[in-house]
Amino acid sequence: MHAGSTEEHNTMYSIPNYTIPKSPKNVVMNKIDSCWRAKTNWASNRQALADCAIGFGKDAIGGKFGEIYEVTDPSDDPVNPKPGTLRYGVIQTQPLWITFAKDMVIMLENELIVNNYKTIDGRGAKVEIANGPCITIQGVSHVIVHGISIHDCKLGKAAMVRSTTDHVGYREGSDGDAISVFASSNIWIDHCFLARCTDGLVDVTHASTSVTISNNYFTQHDKVMLLGHNDDYSTDRIMKVTVAFNRFARGLIQRMPRVRFGYAHVVNNRYDEWLMYAIGGSADPTILSEGNYFVASNDYVAKQVTKRETSGNWNNWKWRSFRDEFLNGAYFVPSGYGSCTPLYSPPQAFIAAQASMVPLLTLNAGPLDCVVNKAC
Repeated sequence: MHAGSTEEHNTMYSIPNYTIPKSPKNVVMNKIDSCWRAKTNWASNRQALADCAIGFGKDAIGGKFGEIYEVTDPSDDPVNPKPGTLRYGVIQTQPLWITFAKDMVIMLENELIVNNYKTIDGRGAKVEIANGPCITIQGVSHVIVHGISIHDCKLGKAAMVRSTTDHVGYREGSDGDAISVFASSNIWIDHCFLARCTDGLVDVTHASTSVTISNNYFTQHDKVMLLGHNDDYSTDRIMKVTVAFNRFARGLIQRMPRVRFGYAHVVNNRYDEWLMYAIGGSADPTILSEGNYFVASNDYVAKQVTKRETSGNWNNWKWRSFRDEFLNGAYFVPSGYGSCTPLYSPPQAFIAAQASMVPLLTLNAGPLDCVVNKAC
């Protein structure tokens, strides 16, 4: 492993994970998408998506072994949700695979607290959660959020909110994140659009671990992704997060991601400029940046990919760049010694593509236009 590599990549990456499937769109698909997108029966076999994650969130099964629950009503009641609403589905105690009957914009009255073993699957409809408090994943496991636009999220209210069918509790008010993952594990966030929220777009804190954040489209935001609560919360050292195949588009300022204590494998993402930095952190996290495609801005002086938030010595922090590609003067400042290869289990493991392939592999980041009986 060598730091700051800018190897030449002129040939097609030809390993089996990155082939051109026989699909109407004839696109190059990444490892996750090639698992399901070319199949025309996705709508009748939705739960097969749960087998397609990679990285640390690979084992997130969501509602794979539950029934299909269809959202028909975009309204919201935080205390007594009606059947047919999104909130009614996510608070149930049994596993559920949640789908949407039609296009809808859901403006939540308060934060949406998701229970264990739930999948929110927006394929086949244009679904937005916007202009109110958004999604809280707290103290649970096995949650998948796929194919939703989550934007313009606001602060939650100090009020009673139902978290399960038999528990309503007082909440002090959420921070205005699009998705907050708090003390949770086995979480997969895939193919979402995230923008313009009051606080973060995706925050993973309080000893959450086994998380994959993939194929998302991030834009128009300041503090994009926080991994780790604060510099005193050393329990976050158990945190392991894979950030893969995302499009960090124009209009982003910082935290793509910002990491504390834990481990982040940041792999095969596209960065279309940043106004402060792309990858940062504090409190001695370990970061492997692998096969990413970094395009620095022509209009701003922010060329360095990395930023250490510390007044102390960071020379021993393990931050590595391996086979990344840097354009417009972008550069990565490495540090530390010894290997920082992700210790994936065999099912979690995957081979990163060459950075030159990333523009193609992230071309369809964000919610997909999926039509029944056709490949997505």
